Amino acid sequence: MPDSHELIPAKSGPPYGDEAASSRPPALFSLRAHPSFSAYLTGEAASLLGTSAHTVALPALAVLVLHASPGQVATLAVLSQAPAFVLALPAGAYVDQHAKRPVLIGTDLVAAVAVAAIPLAALGGWLSFPVLYVVALIVGSVTVLHLAAAIAVVPELVPAPLLHEANSRVGSAFSLADTLGAYAGAGVVAALGAVRAFWLDALSYAFSAWSATRIRLAEDHAGPAQERARLGPAMWAGLVFVARTPVVRTLVLGLSLTGVGATLIEVYRTYYLLTVLDAGPLGLGIVMGVSGVGGVIGALKAPQLARRYGPGPLMLAAFGLYPVLGIPLLLARPGPGWLAVLAFTGAVQTAAATCAGTTQRSVRQQLTPSGLQGRAQQTSTWLVSGTRPFASAGAGVLAGVSSVPTAMWAGTAILCLPPLLLLVTQVGRLTAMPLATVSNIEEAA
Repeated sequence: MPDSHELIPAKSGPPYGDEAASSRPPALFSLRAHPSFSAYLTGEAASLLGTSAHTVALPALAVLVLHASPGQVATLAVLSQAPAFVLALPAGAYVDQHAKRPVLIGTDLVAAVAVAAIPLAALGGWLSFPVLYVVALIVGSVTVLHLAAAIAVVPELVPAPLLHEANSRVGSAFSLADTLGAYAGAGVVAALGAVRAFWLDALSYAFSAWSATRIRLAEDHAGPAQERARLGPAMWAGLVFVARTPVVRTLVLGLSLTGVGATLIEVYRTYYLLTVLDAGPLGLGIVMGVSGVGGVIGALKAPQLARRYGPGPLMLAAFGLYPVLGIPLLLARPGPGWLAVLAFTGAVQTAAATCAGTTQRSVRQQLTPSGLQGRAQQTSTWLVSGTRPFASAGAGVLAGVSSVPTAMWAGTAILCLPPLLLLVTQVGRLTAMPLATVSNIEEAA
């Protein structure tokens, strides 16, 4: 798409002023009115349910069964995150020019086979770190392509005025699945052992693939080959669009910094809870599970809060709270009292994260032409997730040179930068959803 960065979004944005008041989405978002969105949401939530169990089980398996060192934990994180740096941009170009439903189905099936290899390896007696590394790399790779299609498809499933409500439902369903998955993973690890948790993950991917077969889109087939841009120019169009759209550029840069800071913490969160705080698998699941409840609440409240206070102030407050609420983890000591504190602060922190996440995604999707949705999203993914392998490696270096808490404190410091960025560019003052106010923000940025 030549000069796509100069185009005004092809779809109409929501009206504003008195017209906006009369056209706001209803308070109740009906899934029955959008059956394909309902099928999509069910499948993606099921997939994340298993992935969340996997997230608990993989480091638990590495630490408790294979007795992983901090370096091996960091290596697992790097291998699961590295594909985002390599594949994010090609994935965005691919899903913009091909049918998204086959991508959703195929990636789920590959992931199901990959994670099932872990319990099969355990049954065969050849479970080892190389097996975990290969599975982490495969699942990380197909997840990049899957998420590119899964996020870009949302504007095709619901009308534009309902986009923030739809993203709110996506965020809340994902947080709920994350919570249930954490509890399920912790329960399976505690009762039956870490290995069996991966059966749940494999089944969830298979169910997600089946759910994707029930999605119906306006275009369930690829366009003519001659209409597809070559991969290189197509990726470049997405990069240029993000770089030359001030609001989108600011949001993506803020998310990139958040990704770096959060990764420095997340690499060792499970390790820290299991070793330093002696939480055990059940305590780990409780902390992660209760935190997920906050994610559900934050995602559901995001549209209402954005309408009341404006998307800019909402994102500014959410980005600002995120690092502050992570400090108790670094001050905690072993004991049930501290675990309760960590569960509460984790819930509020996750609520802030989902508020910011659903709001920034809706703002970006409103500003992006339909033919660039995948590339705009994957440019963000490339900059956010693509930096995580380097952040994970940096966490390993900091932990080796100094200590695990040093790496986590460094991440907390970096998380203080995004709210400052929103203030400097005045995106934090965005008082309504685009498009009507975009020109003013662009002039100020």
